Amino acid sequence: MNLMIFPSLCQQALKTGFYSSSCPNAESIVRSTVEAHFNKDPTLAAALLRLHFHDCFVQGCDGSVLIDAASSERKALPNLGLRGFQVIDDAKSQLEATCPGVVSCADILALAARDAVDLSGGPSWGVPTGRRDGRISSSSNASTLPSPLDSVAIQRQKFAAKGLNDHDLVTLVGAHTIGQTDCIFFRYRLYNFTATGNADPTINQAFLSQLQTLCPKDRDGSTRVDLDKDSPLKFDVSFFKNVRDGNGILESDQRLWGDSSTRRIVDKYAGNVRGFLGFRFDHEFRKAMIKMSSIEVKTGAQGEIRKICSKFN
Repeated sequence: MNLMIFPSLCQQALKTGFYSSSCPNAESIVRSTVEAHFNKDPTLAAALLRLHFHDCFVQGCDGSVLIDAASSERKALPNLGLRGFQVIDDAKSQLEATCPGVVSCADILALAARDAVDLSGGPSWGVPTGRRDGRISSSSNASTLPSPLDSVAIQRQKFAAKGLNDHDLVTLVGAHTIGQTDCIFFRYRLYNFTATGNADPTINQAFLSQLQTLCPKDRDGSTRVDLDKDSPLKFDVSFFKNVRDGNGILESDQRLWGDSSTRRIVDKYAGNVRGFLGFRFDHEFRKAMIKMSSIEVKTGAQGEIRKICSKFN
């Protein structure tokens, strides 16, 4: 049977509790490892979530982003800022000591992303597991990754190619409620953005002067800036309020307010009744993450179970 014709059949092999008999402590080992690293550096939560996202968007969620070789995926330009590899390696070495050759690196990434969100005050969910690790990792494949320069049309196209719709797109971008970026990725919005030499007019004026102070024109652009100015370490809906109010950092994030379809979804999450809308985002984020973490997965006899996450067997 040709799985290319029935791509959804690949996902059927994923199930929550896949390791319940083969490695019963797998999820708790990942959780305690993530927690130990998170307690030392809470910014690792965003890094782990991003690592999983970048893995899934290139060749599916198969751990290909973890391979450390000359022209592997992680050497591609959009991946040079990725962090959190040591958390995955640490979890893997503990799992290998307990259940050698059983738990895939791709699954460790999916579990670590869930734990990172949960530890940041966001939702938790049952992660379907059973992914196998891919045997290909090439920097030239990374062009499918969304970029902070992308218009909504391009973002929509890149997400649709992975089976994700506008609702999934806005919900998943909501992960920018935690994490940081470098000035270099958005400074062009602050100076000389328009033909007349002004800043991006969609930036809130009061916020613009704060950003210009953080990211002066003549510096190297390596200063880190929070993607959510209000609660950068808390997984909540304030990111959507910021986009609504012209306080989005990345151009791709702020553009979500300029498109009628994505704007409706941002507005729904940003709403005024705090508890209710925060709850709705939590619920929708869980669903979107399960959908994203099933992209082009390898299961059954496909791929392999790596012994070391950064090397093919």
